[in-house]
Amino acid sequence: MGKEFLMIEAAAEGGKPKVIGLAYSGGKMSIPGWKNPIVVDLAGMQIPEQVPLLLNHENRTSSRVGMISAKVEENTLTIEGEIVAKGEQADGIVEQAKSGADWQLSIGAEVAESELVSDKRVVNGQAIAGPFTHIKKSVLREVSVVAVGADMSTRMSVAASFSLTPKEGEEMGKEKSFEAKPEKPKTENQVIADADIALMTIRQERERVAKIQSICAGEFPEIEKDAIFAGWTLEETSQKVLKGIREKRPAADVNITVKRKPEGVQHRKTLEAAMCMRIGISGNELLKQYGDEAVETAWKENDMPLQMLLVECLKLEGAPVPRSFGNETIQAAFSTVSLPGILSNVANKKLLQSYSAQPVIATKLCSEGDLSDFKENERFRLTDVGDLERVPDGGEIKEGKQKEEKALNQLDTYGKKFCLTRRMIINDDLGAFMKVPVAMGNRAARLIDQLFFKRLMENPDQSDGKKLFHSEHKNYMEGADTTLNFEGLRKAVQIFLDQTDADDQPINIEPAFLVVPTALKHTAIELTKGATLIMGGGETQAIRPALNVLADENLQVVSAPHLSNSTYTNASPKAWYLFGNPSQIDTFEIGYLRGKRTPTVEVGDTDFNTLGQWFRVYFDLGIREQDFRGMVKSNGL
Repeated sequence: MGKEFLMIEAAAEGGKPKVIGLAYSGGKMSIPGWKNPIVVDLAGMQIPEQVPLLLNHENRTSSRVGMISAKVEENTLTIEGEIVAKGEQADGIVEQAKSGADWQLSIGAEVAESELVSDKRVVNGQAIAGPFTHIKKSVLREVSVVAVGADMSTRMSVAASFSLTPKEGEEMGKEKSFEAKPEKPKTENQVIADADIALMTIRQERERVAKIQSICAGEFPEIEKDAIFAGWTLEETSQKVLKGIREKRPAADVNITVKRKPEGVQHRKTLEAAMCMRIGISGNELLKQYGDEAVETAWKENDMPLQMLLVECLKLEGAPVPRSFGNETIQAAFSTVSLPGILSNVANKKLLQSYSAQPVIATKLCSEGDLSDFKENERFRLTDVGDLERVPDGGEIKEGKQKEEKALNQLDTYGKKFCLTRRMIINDDLGAFMKVPVAMGNRAARLIDQLFFKRLMENPDQSDGKKLFHSEHKNYMEGADTTLNFEGLRKAVQIFLDQTDADDQPINIEPAFLVVPTALKHTAIELTKGATLIMGGGETQAIRPALNVLADENLQVVSAPHLSNSTYTNASPKAWYLFGNPSQIDTFEIGYLRGKRTPTVEVGDTDFNTLGQWFRVYFDLGIREQDFRGMVKSNGL
């Protein structure tokens, strides 16, 4: 990854050349395939005890030229080891060093965790200006000897001592073949002293480079590069930076605004907002979540093709972008964090838009509650038993008794999955993809009504062993006089008003909703809204007074096609119901998991058999009756 200071010491007789170097100085590096410069956090790097020394990062047996040990020292990565290989490549490194060539080092690390930094952050003891990719966790896999490294922040020198002596029988000065032969082997103290000098040189150079980086602050990369390689002093560097600042200033006082392309989190917001606009979500709806800047930029890019979105997500995370768009690009894009996240958020917004637009009957008639898990939850009510009694002078207030009533509810999970296919991506068919979450949002809303009416019409058994609608519950009418007409509705209203609580006292709750099948919708409206009622009476018509007393009940007519649909148990075009206001009395409860009252879209696992990405929609929902007193049923026969 980065070029650093390297020293190769010639081998003693029978020994191996020693290697001492600075493998990484802790600053920025420009790496092919990464959109932004990278900085490897040495605090988060795992370093094996022995690390292979390779040539040019080639993962071949012949390219391993030595073994080294590495350690983090003063926020830099230093190495020490020896060249152990024999052969053309290993000999070439030593021969070129003998000739005075400079070598550089480059580290090879496996990235475990990274983050795009847009502002300034302190890494490896240096304040580094963004944008750059912070490699927070990594594993050192190898160090390579290279001719030109990626880290432009340091320079490298090579020190080697060789003596050339002619072979026996040859004369000096003639053009002959010579063999490199080491000088007299150094003592252990000499080797240690040379190593200390090398490390001191490394530290001094590192300090100079760090100060140059601080002066340039990431704003003048060319000056920084020249200062480091040309050996400029700090004063010389400062003068060049000041000159650069002056040259950047406008020549005249004009009002010019230059907007840079957004990076990092802001760029992801822009991409997501652009996709939302493309599927018909207005900018006003997006302002609160994404902000003015992202929405304004997204408005200009709301025609972005899907293929461009995939490429932008690859660039956003510093991943290499293939030269041509194909399966490799699709697979690489879906392996990022950004693309699946953007698409699932966009699909979720479209689903919720569809979910909110679909009318739901049950939410008018039922209360809503939160359940903590998927076990059967008990819902308790405390019912007072006994009226308030007169307290005599100086007397004691008597204790009231309470009776506890219990109801149940339980959640189930309902879901489907859908796929953004390779064909949709290549055809740029975002509309076809979005039709699925739209339909699922619609279905999720309809599911609430389906579950409610299924339970209502099944007339389930209650804890007292009787059906929900039962004559002993005083909430059920059957027979010829239960047709939806003036007398039938008047009688049902009376039954509702006569409901009593556990101590047989009136609950004093008015009915609020008249729920009818579609065949009775207009009859219900006439009964509840009409000012005049005409009664049948043989060949003549008896006209009642103009005042319609049922209209004074302020019943809201709710027409439900489920009541007469043959797929539901006990379906009937004649049965009808009265419901109380759920804010005043329990009827049915719609239960959700921990307050999540809408469906959820998530990215699913990629299927090897499908070229594309799976998404799933699920909804945790449970609907159960709570109190039979809040409802009256008439079978309408």
